Amino acid sequence: MPGPVPGHTPDTGPVRSHDRAQYLLALVLAVVGVYTVLDARGLNVGFGDPIGPRVFPYVIGTGLVLLAVLLAIATSRGDVPQAEEGEDVDLTTPPDWLTVAKLVAICVLNLVLVNVLGWAITGAFLFAGAAWALGSRTLVRDIAVGVVLSVGSWYFFYSGLGVQLTPGILDGIL
Repeated sequence: MPGPVPGHTPDTGPVRSHDRAQYLLALVLAVVGVYTVLDARGLNVGFGDPIGPRVFPYVIGTGLVLLAVLLAIATSRGDVPQAEEGEDVDLTTPPDWLTVAKLVAICVLNLVLVNVLGWAITGAFLFAGAAWALGSRTLVRDIAVGVVLSVGSWYFFYSGLGVQLTPGILDGIL
């Protein structure tokens, strides 16, 4: 008569392990989601705004709470994420810290200059700088795309959401 098989119990089949890190991630998602929804309650909504600045934080916060609940349910059922082998990723290659440093420097520079130069200018340089740090060498095209995206997002926030991003030196022009 064969003995017990390791990793199995006679009545329930395979032993399922619970990944406690997934529960921690679910908790963090839930806390951030609830905070986002509660914090959005303090945003001022204009009388005639069909879609005010509250809508997006409500959607994002609710989505985070929903994802937290789904992750907790999946974890309690024994779902454990599997490590990806990655077809196009060489896992033996070390991280490219120079690229990370460039991206961090570009983000910090954007934070420092956004109040002075405004979002339309720093957003364009943020896009072009990130594209350069990630390997693009078409600077003129990257700046042009950055200008379109940053000015477009500025007008979307101003006109569509009623949120005024800082115009900086372009105050009165935008």
